[in-house]
Amino acid sequence: MSAIPFHIAPQTGSELQFLADVFKRGKISGDGYYSRLCQDWFKNRYHFPHTLLTTSCTDALEMAALLCPIEPGDEVIAPSYTFVSTVNAFALRGAHIRFADSQPNHPNINLDEVESLITPRTRALIVVHYAGMACDMNKAQALCKRYNLKLIEDAAQAIDAYYYDSPLGSLSDYATFSFHDTKNVIAGEGGLLVVNRQEDQLRAEIIREKGTNRSAFLRGEIDKYTWVDIGSSYLPSELNAAVLWAQLQAIDASQHHRHALWQHYYESLAELEAHGVLQRPHTPAGAKHNAHIFYIIAPSLEHREKWALHLKQADIATASHYNALHNSHFYRQQQKEHVPSLPHSERYTDTLLRLPLYNALTHEAVDRVINTLKHIL
Repeated sequence: MSAIPFHIAPQTGSELQFLADVFKRGKISGDGYYSRLCQDWFKNRYHFPHTLLTTSCTDALEMAALLCPIEPGDEVIAPSYTFVSTVNAFALRGAHIRFADSQPNHPNINLDEVESLITPRTRALIVVHYAGMACDMNKAQALCKRYNLKLIEDAAQAIDAYYYDSPLGSLSDYATFSFHDTKNVIAGEGGLLVVNRQEDQLRAEIIREKGTNRSAFLRGEIDKYTWVDIGSSYLPSELNAAVLWAQLQAIDASQHHRHALWQHYYESLAELEAHGVLQRPHTPAGAKHNAHIFYIIAPSLEHREKWALHLKQADIATASHYNALHNSHFYRQQQKEHVPSLPHSERYTDTLLRLPLYNALTHEAVDRVINTLKHIL
């Protein structure tokens, strides 16, 4: 019986065709034919007002921090249960990160606790749509409006996911997406910055082009370009964009398959949840997820490690996920005040177990995972 890996990067079969076309066209560096195709695709499908491909979601977050703008001594509120890039981009600008706990029934940020973290130095709120499940964006928007904060959506896992009828990425000042190998659609490495504030669109282009107005020069709006602001080199190559373009052409078929696999897991594990053995993913109100991750919650760290070991012995790979950042070595070193206690973030650190879910996974393989779990439990 063959092993079931935790993840296989998606392939559509068209990637080599588009990569060959890049070389035929002769422009390999960024902002060429395929970059424009991808950026326009996101505008047309999700009605994002301004989109910029980046070398990673991390770089898109760094651009968002520059656009805010975040300065030394500012405070930024973010969930503790997230990947380090979410907050590192803002810490690089000198921000002090104030971590919020997760919800009792979902790893997303508990927005009911955010207001108590706001001070006169707070400049921004970052929400992370964990597993492609939307945060309560009505509540997030109301908080930011009341306290004049910038709102950033870390939508790294959330392509083609919605909050009620609004696509994730459209409900903030700035939003960021990831096209890393582990995501629903990939570029190998890559990301996207969505700029929803019209007044920041030109500056976003300048920041992305090393702080120069080169984009305006390429459009023929000026006769030469120069250094006008701070920035860095955030453009992906046309090779990355061509791979992404192949993926975007197949997104409807791949999403249909992923949703079917997710639902297969969800329905098949209902009995175990009913008996109190594990918890299945909770879908928050208004969230229309994208089947990015299927996870289960174990009763304890010991249970999760035991389950993972038995699945490994059955040639089924699994993974835990984030270590809550408020307990990280770096944050504890930097934090001069008392390190907060965030019990739900800590619980997900210890008990969340991700099951295999990827485009090439079959329903037969999902049955094997489920039957092995039932045998173990």
